This record gives sequence, C-alpha cells and structure tokens, in this order.
Amino acid sequence: MNQFVPLSAAALPAIVAAGDERAKLRFLEFFAVQIRNPNTRRAYLGDVEGFLTWCAGYRVHQLGEISPLHVASYIELLTRSRTAPTTKRCLAALRKLFDWLVTGQVVPSNPATSVRGPKYSQRQGKTPILAADEARALLDSIDASTLVGLRDRAFIATMLLTFARVSAVAGMKVEDLYLSERRYWARLHEKGGKLHEMPCNHKLETYLVEWLEVSGLKDEPKAPLFPTIRRGTGNGAGELTRTHLQQQNAYDAVRRHAAAAGMPNGIGNHSMRGTGLTSFLKNGGSLRKAQEMANHADLRTTQLYDRRKNAVTIEDVERTMI
Repeated sequence: MNQFVPLSAAALPAIVAAGDERAKLRFLEFFAVQIRNPNTRRAYLGDVEGFLTWCAGYRVHQLGEISPLHVASYIELLTRSRTAPTTKRCLAALRKLFDWLVTGQVVPSNPATSVRGPKYSQRQGKTPILAADEARALLDSIDASTLVGLRDRAFIATMLLTFARVSAVAGMKVEDLYLSERRYWARLHEKGGKLHEMPCNHKLETYLVEWLEVSGLKDEPKAPLFPTIRRGTGNGAGELTRTHLQQQNAYDAVRRHAAAAGMPNGIGNHSMRGTGLTSFLKNGGSLRKAQEMANHADLRTTQLYDRRKNAVTIEDVERTMI
C-alpha cells in the first residue's frame, strides 16, 4: 500500500479477513478515517500487518483472541531487532487500532493498553547535516544552465532556507510564492493541515524568481511550483509536466547533487531542514524563533536540531592529552 488502505478482502491480514464484515470494515475505517497523514498511515499499516502476521503464526485466528501477552511478546521481539523509536511507534499503532476496534464493539478490550514500550530519550537529532560552507557549495555546484538544475537548486534552497518539510515544499503551487511588502513569501501546507507562511531569504528569492522566469510558470498560479520534468532528447531539454515532484524524486535529486559535490554519505531531504535550522541557531537565532519558523508544535523537537554544543564537546575531549 503506497497511499491508502487495501479495499479488497484478499488484501486484508488473515486474522482480520477471518472476522465478520463489521470487523473488516472497522479495520479499514481506522486507516482511512483516523490516520490522515499518508506517511503515518503507511507506517502504521506496516506495523499492524507485521504484528498480525506474527500472531497468525502462533495460531491466533480472531482479533478477539489477541491478549496483552501477545502484544508484550511481540514488542519484546521488536526491541531486539528494531530501534526504540520504531518499536514505540508500533506499540502506538496497536494501541490506537485496538481503541478504535473497542469503540466499534469489534473486540471487548484493548490488549495493548497495559503493555509498556522501551524507554527512549533523544537529546540531539541523528540526521546528518551540512556545515554552512558545505550547504553553499552544494547549491553552487548545481548546474543552473538546465531546467532540471534550476528546479533542483530552487527546491533544495527552499528546504534549506525555510526549514520546511519536504512534503510541504513538494506540494507548493506557483500561487504559494507571493509578494508582500516588496518581499516574496512562501506559503507552506505543513502536516496536520497547518498553513505556515515564511518570508524568503534574499538568496532563496533569487533562485525562485529565476526558476519561475525560465520555466514560464509565473503565469500559471495553480500549477505545481516544483513539477516533474519529462526528459527530452537531443540537447537534453525537458518538458514540464503538471505533476508535483514526489518525495522520492526529491530525495534522489538531493542524493545525486550531494554526491556530485563530494558531500558526506547519508545526506537527504531532512538534512536540508536540519542544516538550515542549525545554521540559524549558530548565527544567534533563538530557539523560540526557530520553533516558530520550523512550525514545530513542541520546543523539544526544535532542540534536537541544536548542534551548537558539538564544538564545545570536541574541545573538551581534546583537552585530555595522553
């Protein structure tokens, strides 16, 4: 499943398919009605399918036969092979699903409620980020003589300089870039249906205006700001489609340009967001303002991007001269 839930009984996990029509419908409704974010939906479905497949291997035939011991055993198994955040997400998926099934009178109780997940505390993000000079070198290395290069440079710069999630940038339309008080602003549709507006950094403004001028998109307000490009032949020119760039396309572009610029391995879409936030904080920006600009609901999420203490840590350990 890429975007939505399976709609045929043949696609349902065996334990769900063995139930009555009400149980099947309630199971499908959970993913369609309760989980709006497509990435969360995809992750939760994978977690639930993995658990139910495991249960079927232990001769569990009906949803109502699943007990807290089954859930606890599976979570214990996951802690040995998966990271703590992945295990905690799986437990959250099971708790929410069974809550939904309980309220729908499909099962009598929630077997996941009493199960405790692994303890996990993260004080700093693990996403690899670039130094400011590396980020500039990455943008400068992109060949802006081609349509693809112009688009990719503007796209990557938007993630870097607005701190936006890749999904919000990929989903922008031309009308989401607008003039206000002689400065271009970016209108970002973030997850959870949140509308977030950010003034454009002067460098980003230059990249975006050039992209609009060369692409010819400036007169099509409803068109995707960053569309896919149908590759041409001969001189290498491409034809713009009216399809939004997908996250995987963006990831491939970031990895391709990062590799060509000699950047470290592991650089991806989220690295751009982290790089922008870290640069902002290192140059005197406040955590509160960074939280607002990144559209984080919780300040603790913003603090994960604060790598300023890294330099202090390195200096401290180098004082041990042995």
